[in-house]
Amino acid sequence: MKKDRWLLRAVLLLALSAALMSGVSLAAEAGSSQDPLVTLSYLNDTFFNSIMQRVDQKLAQQTGQAVPGGGSSSSASFVVVTLSEGQTLTGGVGCEVMLRVGSAVCVAPSDPGLIDETAGTSLAGGASLVQNHLYMMTIEGRGVRATAATTKVLARGSCTVA
Repeated sequence: MKKDRWLLRAVLLLALSAALMSGVSLAAEAGSSQDPLVTLSYLNDTFFNSIMQRVDQKLAQQTGQAVPGGGSSSSASFVVVTLSEGQTLTGGVGCEVMLRVGSAVCVAPSDPGLIDETAGTSLAGGASLVQNHLYMMTIEGRGVRATAATTKVLARGSCTVA
């Protein structure tokens, strides 16, 4: 009879401790100081994406992104600017552009319009740009006007799109 009481007490103690442990594990929040385990899926899906968004925001603030529909850019690195037909990208002194897609002409009231750094020549106002040639604006108010439905240029330096 004493052996049966001992066995009953052991079973009751085991059941009570199991109930307490499950209550504690349910109360602990995942990722808290009580449960610091971090899964790979959390790192890949949540943490990494939030870090990359912050990095992209900081880079955009530092480099000054050109706005495709208008706006301005002042950048130490090249940014892609998409122009619609008739839109003009006007650059400050030292601004560089490279025609990548479509077609464009030089906008300049007098010579020299743009300096073709690739060929080592100058381009007069109204003359067509050559794809993949690098052009520099050495006088304020020079620019390029898109003559194709979609024109993409790489731009580096201070410029505006209108």
